[in-house]
Formats: sequence, C-alpha cells, structure tokens
Amino acid sequence: MTMNGEKRALPLSGIRVLELSLAVMGPTCGLLLADMGAEVIRVERAPDGDETRRLKGFGTGFFPFLNRNKKSIAIDLKAERGREVLEKLIRSADVLVENFAPGTIERLGFGYDRMAALNPRLIYCALKGFMPGPYEKRPALDEVVQMMSGLAYMTGPLGQPLRAGASVVDILGGTYGVIAILAALHERERTGKGQAVIATLFEAAAFLMGQHMAVSALTGKPSPPMPNRQSAWSIYDKFETREGDLVFVGITSDRHWKRFCETFGLVELGADQRLAGNNERVSQRSWLIPRIQEHFKTLTKTELFRLCEEAGIPFSPIAKPEELLDDPQLNEGGGLLETTLPGGVRTKLPRIPLRIGTYDFGLRNDPPEVGQDGRELLASLGLSDGEIDRLRQDGIVVAPAAKEG
Repeated sequence: MTMNGEKRALPLSGIRVLELSLAVMGPTCGLLLADMGAEVIRVERAPDGDETRRLKGFGTGFFPFLNRNKKSIAIDLKAERGREVLEKLIRSADVLVENFAPGTIERLGFGYDRMAALNPRLIYCALKGFMPGPYEKRPALDEVVQMMSGLAYMTGPLGQPLRAGASVVDILGGTYGVIAILAALHERERTGKGQAVIATLFEAAAFLMGQHMAVSALTGKPSPPMPNRQSAWSIYDKFETREGDLVFVGITSDRHWKRFCETFGLVELGADQRLAGNNERVSQRSWLIPRIQEHFKTLTKTELFRLCEEAGIPFSPIAKPEELLDDPQLNEGGGLLETTLPGGVRTKLPRIPLRIGTYDFGLRNDPPEVGQDGRELLASLGLSDGEIDRLRQDGIVVAPAAKEG
C-alpha cells in the first residue's frame, strides 16, 4: 500500500530472499529487505527454530523486532533430505543472506561456489565479523568489534571503555549488507549474473571511527574519548531543570547564540564581547556553562523546551527506550508499527527509518512461528502434500499440517 492507502507493489516485490541467520546482523539485513517488499524466508533449524527466539535479558527483543514481514521454514540441514530441500529453495531465490560463524556454511555444503553453480543469478551475501585478512577466521560479536575498533574507547570516559547502548554495529553491518545486495541486484539487470557480496562488523565499526582517525592524522595527537574531549561547540551539554530532569541543549552557530540570548532573556551574555564568536565562547566555558545551568534551573522542562523551540535551537529530553512508545513524532509521523509479539503481546515498534515516494513500508505479517510457512513454500517448489507430510513426519522440516478437505 502507499501512505494514502492505495494498493501498489512495493519496490522489492518479486525478489525472493533466503535468510540463514541468527541474532541481529543477518535478521537486520532481512528485515530491511522484507519491509521494502521482498519475500524473505527465514530458514531456521528444525525442530526448534532460531535460538534467538528463546533469548532472555538484553536479547529478548531480538527476534520480535527483527522478523516481521518474513516467512519461516525450519529444516534439518544435517540431513541429506533437508539439504535437498534447501537446494530447491536456492534454485528459486534471488538472494541468499547468511551470517553463520566462519566456515559453518561451507561445512554444510552451501558455500558460494557451489550455490553459484546451482543458481548463477544468485546474489550471495555473507555477513561476517571481518573482511578477508588476518582476522578473517576469528569469531566476532558486536561488543568485540566495538572494543577493538575504538568505538568503546570513544564512548566511555577515559579508562572506562563503554559499549554503545544498542547493537549498533550488528545493525550497521546488516544495513551495509542491504546496500551491497541492492547494488548487486542492479548490476544483475545489466549482466544477468549474480555474485558474492560481503559486509562485516569490524570494518563497519572502523568506518564509524574514520572521523576520529582523521583528527589524529591532522593533529598528530591521540583522540580523547568523547566524554573527555573539549566540544567544538560552546554550548553542547546536559543541563538540569527546576524539577531535576536532565535535558540536552546544543548551540552550534552564532545565530543560535543570538536567538538563545534574546529568547531566554540573557541580554548581558548576548552583549558580552568575550562571547562574541563560538571559539571565544568555548574558551569561556569554565564560567559560561555554570551560568547557563543556573538559569536553566529556574525553568521547568516544559518551559525550557518551549523557549528552545521558539529560539530554534537543538534540544532534547534524555529519553528512555520505553518512552518512545508515546513519542509524538513517532506516533503522529507514522514511525511506529502495531505488532503482535509472541504470546499475543501487542505493542508498537519502529518502522524502518526511510521513505521512498509514497510507499508504505508497513506491517504485512507479524513475526512468524517456527516453520509457519513451510507447507506453502514447499508446495511452491512443486512438492506434493504427501511428500511434505513425509518430510514433516521424519523431522526433516517443520511445517503446518495439511488442511482437511
């Protein structure tokens, strides 16, 4: 559907994707493709499905968030008949996405060279920890590469490296996988041939560090962690309101500064020549920031935000994830999708953060149960009900029972 309700094929309609994945990186790649209209088939382990379905703690939200708009088939890939089923699916696919540990997919017999022989038009996307090189065979995790790329060092205070508060590298790596897949699909339109593409965690995290690497190259000095470095902007801080709430306010231009002083009634600061330009204000931060904090503590959060909006300067609450459920921008702007999670829990989860014309990248299907679409998919490959039932009975696949009548 489009945003105005008109039915229309989504941009990736007609593209069949097999997703052999786990955790976050592969499912992120599949989610983006699925939301944009591709038929994304989660190939899970028989009989229990993806282990991510059963994670607790921080991982509880992985499967429910990253698997909407997908289909599920569960296959025993250690059994010859299970591998034969997957081969049939691969012959029918446009894209295969895998993010197993190094060497796993090859041991199962589904490395790129063999799959390209089965289906020369196949785009084969390997999502790994590292590009080819000395680290290629190492196992990797989001947190591992946050530590080794410098991201954790830059995030925490000096001497206290700190991982980011979300799986940022897994999500970024999966997103780069989508970019590679789309480029390869575009090239296939010219050549008629598929190819292998790779996206990785470590190199994605290193890309995030490029700006800090450039600073070190230019200054000849190590990059200090973000909490310890001097800001490039005069006002770029957390402040406390009258109620004790923490808020963030940023002033990144002289126009911001002028409007800020006028709107907040800080006429004496606006007239102070020591504060005429951003660099001058940076040099006066030792007394300027406490002076502004003193003023902000006379205002409620509501009053402070109203004045920031009036002045046209950047500001933000220090929000918790659950507060986004009631965020006006996300709700009124259509940034959240109603979703039913396992156990029948209804909630709202973020839409993919992009718009293309009037397409509605909305919810078509809730996250699937294990093997939910197995019968439909096997039938699409030409298997009879009897053949599907034998595969089910022998534990080769998980699929719904045949409908009576």
